[in-house]
Amino acid sequence: MLATCANCLDLVTGAERFVLVQRRREQIHCSRACLLETLRRQRRAQAARRNRWLLRAAAAGAVAVAVPALWHRVRVPHAQTIAFEAPQVRPMPRAVPPPIFYGPAWPPTDQDWMTAFASTSWVYPLPGPAREAPAADDRILTSRSGPSASRDDTASPGPTSSARAAGGHPGAVCHTPGRCAVDLTGRLWGEHVYAVHDGVVDHLQRTFGERGDVYLRLSHFGGMVFTHYLHLAAVPRNITRGTVVRAGDVIGLVGDTGNEHAGHYVHFALSVRPSADLPEVYWDPTELMAKWPMRLPPHGTVAGFVPPQSDLAVPSLHRRPR
Repeated sequence: MLATCANCLDLVTGAERFVLVQRRREQIHCSRACLLETLRRQRRAQAARRNRWLLRAAAAGAVAVAVPALWHRVRVPHAQTIAFEAPQVRPMPRAVPPPIFYGPAWPPTDQDWMTAFASTSWVYPLPGPAREAPAADDRILTSRSGPSASRDDTASPGPTSSARAAGGHPGAVCHTPGRCAVDLTGRLWGEHVYAVHDGVVDHLQRTFGERGDVYLRLSHFGGMVFTHYLHLAAVPRNITRGTVVRAGDVIGLVGDTGNEHAGHYVHFALSVRPSADLPEVYWDPTELMAKWPMRLPPHGTVAGFVPPQSDLAVPSLHRRPR
């Protein structure tokens, strides 16, 4: 019967065999040397197992001895000196909590307004592609009621005429002296005038006489910012007080109603009044308008107001005689 040596794995063919019997297990070897080598290998394995157990026992003993000592070192209170006077204990200084602020700063600063203006989109009030240089104007609007007030605003007459900043409304001031608004010259009479920002029609005056003109005022930023458009030739019939307009919507035509000097142009103003208790401040919009994009007229021409729908018909115009 052929067998394999348990040590060298050679076939055992001879009649002489060396058998190692251990607990019903027989290991056949081809020679005495292979048998002794198997025994030495088993003794080394037993010694390694015994050493591992000894190391584990030693580690467990060290832990059993070190844990109580460490526990007493940490948890047991240290001896303290007995004194006849109470120790001087200084109270820990308490950090003063910072003040709590609610909402934005009030009233808003100039930087707050500049940040608000820069965080939203605007549109230049006149069509492109040419951008005319705006002429600074020192006029601010005053409140005046009379026969020239619009029938759309008879309940609350608003600003209808122009006055110099020095003798203007006591509740209105110019942010920059002498630069309260700008005059934008249109290339054609009847040129489109666009809403510069999303807003609501706050005041509208369609009729005009000897001293009046067609005037529109839009409210923005929740009624804290206003844009003013004076000397318009006409306003679309679908625009009334309370109408919601979007930036770039046509809100009027360039005209010459109520002009103090010859020519057709739009008197444009930007005012800020966050509260009725604060004066209305007119800003110089020149620097802001330089960054506003321009809308190109249809077909690349400076077209007048051509209503796309029947309800946007231009009302009849009556120019003031010069």
